[in-house]
Amino acid sequence: METIEITYEQLKQLAKEEYILVDVRTEAQRGYGTIEGAVPIPYKRLEEEKANFSKDKKIIFYCTRGVISKDVAEQWAEEGYEAHSLKDGYTGWLVSEMNQSKEKEEEEKAKAVEKSIRKKFHKQLFSKFAKAINEYELVQEGDKIAVCISGGKDSMLMAKLFQELKWHNKFPFELVFLVMDPGYNAVNRQIIENNAKMLNIPITIFESDIFDSVFNIEKSPCYLCARMRRGHLYSKAKELGCNKIALGHHYDDVIETILMGMLYGAQVQTMMPKLHSTNFEGMELIRPMYLIREDDIKHWRDYNELYFIQCACRFTDTCSTCNPDGSSSSKRMEVKHMIAQMKKKNPFVESNIFRSVENVNLDTVIGYKQGGVRHHFLDEY
Repeated sequence: METIEITYEQLKQLAKEEYILVDVRTEAQRGYGTIEGAVPIPYKRLEEEKANFSKDKKIIFYCTRGVISKDVAEQWAEEGYEAHSLKDGYTGWLVSEMNQSKEKEEEEKAKAVEKSIRKKFHKQLFSKFAKAINEYELVQEGDKIAVCISGGKDSMLMAKLFQELKWHNKFPFELVFLVMDPGYNAVNRQIIENNAKMLNIPITIFESDIFDSVFNIEKSPCYLCARMRRGHLYSKAKELGCNKIALGHHYDDVIETILMGMLYGAQVQTMMPKLHSTNFEGMELIRPMYLIREDDIKHWRDYNELYFIQCACRFTDTCSTCNPDGSSSSKRMEVKHMIAQMKKKNPFVESNIFRSVENVNLDTVIGYKQGGVRHHFLDEY
């Protein structure tokens, strides 16, 4: 049986009882958004679930961009299933949905999103955003901040929160909404631009060739890519007259990083709310989403029916560190699940992890490093 790709337009013409839509992405990937009505079965679990599917009903698989799902559909079709792959996957569906919106609807959408930040999500989002800025002294009078937007839910929300902060304008500061294109595929770039337009975020885009530079790197390409992207953001921000760059890391990123450092790095460390740049004099990195919970960000996204890209990498479906067989994201997911399990027995476990790096007792620590210098408890015993 020949397997064909099916477009989202063709999918909409089918009655729901005619097919089963199967999302083969990982749990982490589904966290960025799903197509309504899809059955979530990760790629690795498809074989064990195969017996639950009938060969008499259309099965339409989708992944991020239709690469993995096409392989799955071809394999199932050879076994007699009426299997198809959604052309261009979740990303293609997202573009189709965006292209249907009109300018007037976009204007109304932006107003609705801003209203939700001021009203429904004020306590969960804006109050915690403002608290982090005040508590860690992240924004000062006269600052010019490059709000770095990757295209995901966190950075897009951060941009809207900065706009809200600017609207209150207790003291003068400037904002530049900075998007770096490190070699996006055309679809990912279109999604970012569409979302920025819909949310009324005036982005400044600049290009780099980072994706091409790390494509053939076998060991930790994602780590190298992240380091290079940060360097390019610092450089462009400084060129634009900025003295700070803002990144969208949130509370859950912080506590997961603490545990990952202990379990996989044999060190006690945290993701700091602000840092001086070591390579760009006078530049600073700030994380104003530091106190905001990821579940609240997802709730805001879903409440407003917003959809963002899950990964800017143009190799998402084929890169060994991004696809379902990869392991780079599994460590963070493993820690995320571990925290969720511990929370069932101790509802305070997340705040305890967060506060643990605020309450380090050096009298009970064997050794520590400060300014690159290693100290040992026997030095002053």
